[in-house]
Amino acid sequence: MVEPRGGGISGGEFAGIGIQFALVILVFTAAGIWLDKRLGTSPWLLIVCVFLGAGGAFYSIYQKAMAAQRRDAERRMRQRAESGDRKGMDR
Repeated sequence: MVEPRGGGISGGEFAGIGIQFALVILVFTAAGIWLDKRLGTSPWLLIVCVFLGAGGAFYSIYQKAMAAQRRDAERRMRQRAESGDRKGMDR
């Protein structure tokens, strides 16, 4: 995977996160509608499924953002260590 210049999350990752978020909610919505028709519980399972889908999607976004933040922090620490090694060699 290509690391973004400024660190953090790249534009491609943002697009993927948005598509994933929408698809998860659509799938859970469809499942809720199907379950409601099958069990005659309209609209309760639809509501539950939409909230479960949205919660899962938000959690996934949070995990990706935290992973990107960790990668960025590790990259900065490596850069500082490398620049410190170079400074020691200059003396």
